[in-house]
Amino acid sequence: MKKTINGAIVGGLIIFFWQAASHVAFNLHEPSQMYTANQDSVMISLNKHLKKEGGYILPRMENEQNMAQAEEFAKKVTGKPWARVQYYTNYQISMQDNMIRGLIVDIFLVLLVVYLIKQLKTPKMRDILGLCLIIAVIVFTNSPYTQHIWYPVFDLRAELIDLIISWGLCGLWLGWYLPRKAE
Repeated sequence: MKKTINGAIVGGLIIFFWQAASHVAFNLHEPSQMYTANQDSVMISLNKHLKKEGGYILPRMENEQNMAQAEEFAKKVTGKPWARVQYYTNYQISMQDNMIRGLIVDIFLVLLVVYLIKQLKTPKMRDILGLCLIIAVIVFTNSPYTQHIWYPVFDLRAELIDLIISWGLCGLWLGWYLPRKAE
């Protein structure tokens, strides 16, 4: 049990610290959270026209339009600028709370992976590393890439890099640590 918990904690820390480096030190996700000098006027306009929190796609037709109206709308907007907006009425971010929650999630995910590894008869480094990289690919294709298919994201490459590197490093750690005999 001690080996499971230690493996999960260190693995979770590896993933957590890579994510921090990716966002802060390497700034890989900048394309999806860019600064604009016009932010004040954009926010004034959003505050004026959006009355409740939520995600918005602009332009978008109203719900329950018939097929002819949908086709007409698509012709009208094709090739023109569009936006996805995540709108919040109250800016409140607690970096400390978010980081704690993120670390707990990372440790929990690695704990689940350690459980899977322990189901293998005699796991070796290559098996554990391979499993962790497969998990990275599954997570990437199921979430960031699937989202990108419908609504292109600007940090898709960064998401792939994050997952491959963080889970690869975690796999190296678990592949070294878990098969070792207790000393």
